[in-house]
Amino acid sequence: MPTIRRLVKYLTSATAVLALLTTAPAAMATVPEPVAAKALPQATAAAADTWQPPLSTQGRYIVDARGNRFRLKSANWDGAQGSWTGSGSITDPANHHAGQDSYGIPLGLDRAPLPELLADFHELGINSIRLPFSNEMIHATAPVPDVAVAANPQLRGRTPLQIYDAVVAALTQDGFAVILNNHTNTSRWCCGIDGNERWNSSQSTQQWTDDWVFMARRYATDSRVVGADLYNEVRRDVLDDPNWGTGDSHDWYAAAHQAADRILTEANPNLLIVIEGINWTGVPVDGLPHDRPTLTPVRTLSHTLVDAHKLVYSAHFYGYTGPRHSGATGIGETHDARYQDLPRDQLYQVLADQAFYVTTEGQHYTAPVWISEFGIGANETGTAARTWFGNITDYFADHDADFAYWPLVGWEGHDDWALLRYDTAGRRYGILDQGDWRATAWSHLMTSPTRTGTITPVPVWRMLTTDHGDQVQSVRVRTGGDWDSGAYKAACPDGLRLIGLSHTSGRGLCTDTTTGDLRAAGNAQTVVTDERYVPAGGDWASGYTKLQCPAGQFLIGYSRRGDRVSAALCAPGRSPLGAVGRTVWFDRSDTRPADMAGGDFASGAYKGQCSVDEYAAGIAFTTRVGSSAGPAALLCTPLKP
Repeated sequence: MPTIRRLVKYLTSATAVLALLTTAPAAMATVPEPVAAKALPQATAAAADTWQPPLSTQGRYIVDARGNRFRLKSANWDGAQGSWTGSGSITDPANHHAGQDSYGIPLGLDRAPLPELLADFHELGINSIRLPFSNEMIHATAPVPDVAVAANPQLRGRTPLQIYDAVVAALTQDGFAVILNNHTNTSRWCCGIDGNERWNSSQSTQQWTDDWVFMARRYATDSRVVGADLYNEVRRDVLDDPNWGTGDSHDWYAAAHQAADRILTEANPNLLIVIEGINWTGVPVDGLPHDRPTLTPVRTLSHTLVDAHKLVYSAHFYGYTGPRHSGATGIGETHDARYQDLPRDQLYQVLADQAFYVTTEGQHYTAPVWISEFGIGANETGTAARTWFGNITDYFADHDADFAYWPLVGWEGHDDWALLRYDTAGRRYGILDQGDWRATAWSHLMTSPTRTGTITPVPVWRMLTTDHGDQVQSVRVRTGGDWDSGAYKAACPDGLRLIGLSHTSGRGLCTDTTTGDLRAAGNAQTVVTDERYVPAGGDWASGYTKLQCPAGQFLIGYSRRGDRVSAALCAPGRSPLGAVGRTVWFDRSDTRPADMAGGDFASGAYKGQCSVDEYAAGIAFTTRVGSSAGPAALLCTPLKP
């Protein structure tokens, strides 16, 4: 969210920060039960019939249950994540962002009835809402004061979570898609050094994932709750950076993966999983390392979920921030360029490098990219800032991007960034007014040509990593328990087959290219730990140990103990498979198809990969002294006899 009027104080002393955190209101342990939402007038009943949930992904696009493109044209309805800025009395509106006390619920419920708000949302042309919440909101038991819902008296006496329930129900009944967004741990304004830097800044990772399972289950019967946006703007605290893949307690890659798997397997398998890149690392001082990684780490380490069609990546862009600029003025300000300082062509290259390269088809990281925050003030007069807004909305329009504006609702005279602002009498102001300079760019974005209709299925490519533990992404394999106890194990998501391995680093590549789901019905599988399935006269890697699948089966997983291959995991094919294969060596060089389909799934390591018309039927390795015990060759066999 915007850092204007909330300077990012990265150089604040640790003592001051700790003192600040102790003033944050503590979450309460008891979770209130939902209160049934009262029937509300429908702003547009037909809107609910224009798309069919649940949503999933097809390459770079989000699609609905009919396979039709569903472009996220979204806005952020904030407030439930908290508005207190962290100093002064929490009851004084002056100590809340823009002087707006949200009372821990979506803004505007004190000023306009829900049906009127929803009608205004439809008039904007948006089809979806990113709905922030805090973990503290989940556990709060005190009802909000009546003044917080003055325009919606039917919500009096409810807790913040119960009001959140009512808002979700109203939105989905009116045809909007809702994406839940865990914005903060504690209910206070984000996003500096505020105790909300990471998913586990003010709580354990276990509590965080437990809360996500709770929220996903809570709305599992509402099919228009379509997504879980796992955490907002992961960033550095005073002492430590988040990271992408080191395996420690600050590993955002691993934490997001853990939450995603729990949501999809324990709570609601229909949700899109939205994973934002890292928002900030380092100390913003000239001469010291600092950066805004965004989605750049995805190029070499992408997520593979238990459902290969549920991953969406996310990034935020504001004009006053930059590729290496924190967005601060004064303390925390450096001489790095802000995004609004970049010429149009340079800005576009940065957008591609930091985020939109992920939409390239045919890569292990290919996924939709949702720019879930961008925005600017209606009272902005700066030429550079205004030009940036035109440029970035042009880019979104030209690239048919999914987006969410920040924020949707505000108070008139308080937050000029809001698309819609309401005064105490409920009168509406904002981007729908003729005098709002943002309207031209917004109209262009909302009316620009966009791909619609059926999205033709494309091959899926996903990487496996055993860097720090198991990555068994097949639900069917998981039902069989631990198939190689004590080893690091990896298995492709259901519907995909293993097609590539790295000589070192324990990486693998999965795909469904050419044949789709190759596996027979049922959960039959074979764990191969020796050469019993190598046929007589079939030594395809002389002098090497060969783990070969039984006839009619193909590789879906592997395991390792240290660098040494431990086992191969095979599954029977749903139709006859070819039997005569070729050996692909990769212990001394990269041996992949010329088109490099799937991309570099193990950066810096030698890799072997079968062709798209083949399946992997075996792994060869050596235990010779002085040689790496990692995979050295694959047996690649034609898909058809």
